[in-house]
Amino acid sequence: MGDLAKQGSAALLPEGFYQQVSSILNAARNRAYAAVNFAMVEAYWEIGKSIVEQQGGEERAEYGEALLEGLSARLTEDFGKGFDIRNLRFMRQFYLAFPIRNALRTELSWTHYRRLSRIPDAEAREWYMNECAESHWSTRQLERQINTMFRERLLASRDKETVAAEISKTAPPKRPEDIIRDPYVLEFLGFSDDAAFRESDLEQALITHLQRFLLELGRGFAFEARQKRITFDGRHFYIDLVFYNYLMRCFVLIDLKMGDLTHQDLGQMQMYVNYYTRELMNEGDNPPIGIVLCADKSDSIVEYTLPEGNDQVFAAKYLPYLPSKEELAAELSAEYRALDEAAEED
Repeated sequence: MGDLAKQGSAALLPEGFYQQVSSILNAARNRAYAAVNFAMVEAYWEIGKSIVEQQGGEERAEYGEALLEGLSARLTEDFGKGFDIRNLRFMRQFYLAFPIRNALRTELSWTHYRRLSRIPDAEAREWYMNECAESHWSTRQLERQINTMFRERLLASRDKETVAAEISKTAPPKRPEDIIRDPYVLEFLGFSDDAAFRESDLEQALITHLQRFLLELGRGFAFEARQKRITFDGRHFYIDLVFYNYLMRCFVLIDLKMGDLTHQDLGQMQMYVNYYTRELMNEGDNPPIGIVLCADKSDSIVEYTLPEGNDQVFAAKYLPYLPSKEELAAELSAEYRALDEAAEED
């Protein structure tokens, strides 16, 4: 009878009410987990600070190692695993990398901070910390963004002075250029540097790895459509990928091209953008942005095909495999030179 009574009570329980109560408990558990997690981060920061202060007055390197060995042995005996010499060095490095405790972001874990502490440049380290917290990156995502020089590519794809002034801010982007990168690194698709593939292969791979592609696109992107059909005068046209960016409040249209960029590619994208502007924009939307994602592009073709003052149609390169840091640096240097030459002409 007891089991039957319980089943009857469960049947009378409104599902919406149960989900409401369940969400309250889950939110409380998540807050408790986050609080405990950051309490450990703060403890490791304090340990790192204590180690630095204790070692500060000693000139002999042997003392530093002996100190860590003794501390590791005692802490392991009293508190268990997690306090080997390597971890204690990480705690010391953590404090030196982030000497201002109040500047730490509570959303990030100890694993996040271990990776962030290895970034040598202080400005880049702070930027990655804030962007990681704002974008809710996992530690694997953070590792990828650092390895593919995410910040440097972002700097190269926009006006350097504007980025430098806003680099530590989390305000929404103000211009279409602020959400477009060049190049896009698509190593997660699994194509090798000598692989032959078609546009349909590239499109399918991007859809298969959509979550990782959204990460590469940046903040605020949501997937809308694939092979979006638009029709006029009895003719059908298909846009490869359509996204919506909630920070810019606009549609972002992407066409994939395997070879070098042509003026016809830009003209076709201009047509798509014009159609979306006149027919598909919603109230409150900003004008749509079109990106032709190609294997290679000519800045001259872009300059002479698109009208002066264009702020809706752009071309960007994609790299189907993860290049070396030297190759990425060369790409970025070329972008910087192009920006400098454009500034000199103005």
